[in-house]
Amino acid sequence: MDLKEKLKLYKRIVEKAGVALKGKTMFYTSSNGYMFSQLNKAGEIGIRLSKKDTLDFDSKFGAQPFKSYGATMREYVLIPDNLLDDIHLTASLLQKGYNYVNSLPPK
Repeated sequence: MDLKEKLKLYKRIVEKAGVALKGKTMFYTSSNGYMFSQLNKAGEIGIRLSKKDTLDFDSKFGAQPFKSYGATMREYVLIPDNLLDDIHLTASLLQKGYNYVNSLPPK
């Protein structure tokens, strides 16, 4: 799947989760002053999750670190390509990321 197709899929996931997509060249979601998901230039989607949700994700799918511009993004998990077809699951993970950043003190 190329970057253009991944962007379409990312937009569908974001829309399903009911959050706003931001960015013109680097696409991401944010709330409360924190980013909670991103589509990197390699076409990979990362979602920021709480420690508990990361552990749950890891036990079910095997959490891998998400990298963007050469840096490992703290608290983010890489969403494997095989999960991207499940829009409901990925949108629910995105919603968990949204809930998590909104539980943090505002920036």
